[in-house]
Amino acid sequence: MVSAHTDSVKKEAKAGFELSVYLAERQPLVEAALDRSIPVIYPEKIYESMRYSLLAGGKRLRPILCLASCELAGGTVEMALPTACALEMIHTMSLIHDDLPAMDNDDYRRGKLTNHKVYGEDIAILAGDGLLAYSFEHVAAETKGVPADRVLRVIALLGRAVGAAGLVGGQVVDLDSEGKSDISIETLSYIHTHKTGALLEACVVSGGILAGASSEELQKMSRYAQNIGLAFQIIDDILDITATAEQLGKTAGKDLQAQKATYPSIWGLEESSRQARQLVESAKAELACFGEKAQPLQALADFITNRKH
Repeated sequence: MVSAHTDSVKKEAKAGFELSVYLAERQPLVEAALDRSIPVIYPEKIYESMRYSLLAGGKRLRPILCLASCELAGGTVEMALPTACALEMIHTMSLIHDDLPAMDNDDYRRGKLTNHKVYGEDIAILAGDGLLAYSFEHVAAETKGVPADRVLRVIALLGRAVGAAGLVGGQVVDLDSEGKSDISIETLSYIHTHKTGALLEACVVSGGILAGASSEELQKMSRYAQNIGLAFQIIDDILDITATAEQLGKTAGKDLQAQKATYPSIWGLEESSRQARQLVESAKAELACFGEKAQPLQALADFITNRKH
């Protein structure tokens, strides 16, 4: 009798998808791959600076989205791991540069001193440059078992996501908008679909490309990613108001201080939360056709809106 009950409990556990278990498996894989990706050689200072920020922890959401989307489309973790690492390198570059005095001027990131506070502004700029350049090299040199045309498509996608048509363009409009009280919701959405959303979209779509997803499947992944990207930013804006510096791992209330337009400043907290939830539901609906294989990406969408830091 006890045995039968134990078996049924095991079956239930198997039937349900546990995001915490999934993340506990995926995060160490990503951490180990990132650690291997950049050894310390001469000149040591630059490699140490790059590793300081790259290995500073964090949820590894972007690489895990890439791995999950590759598996969703029938690929393997091994196929996507170099691209997943490259995405984290690009993301880390953007954080190092974002924290500089010329940009957001932040002293803390993920609960640690920012790169320029430890290594100086000059080395921090170069560490970001080094990570960005190396991200493309890593995809090209380390991706195995994937047709070359797919790897080329991924490299082009990453270039677009990080350049003036993506992250850089969003950051420019963000800097231009600081201190202005008349920023429209359209401008705010432009900033975030480019500054945050473009890279998140590249994470999901690149995994699909590597696995050989059809154009229809890639469109669904793309819409899923656009929705979670915007939801992610709305929640970020809310947390900047409601969370403490300890919870965030960085300075709280920076948006208010910099007189930045945010979703809560335009919609209010309640409506912002409602919009984020609605975006997540729309994102999950895009992947319904994939059935159980979509569970990791759907659970990650919920995780984005429920996070506290």
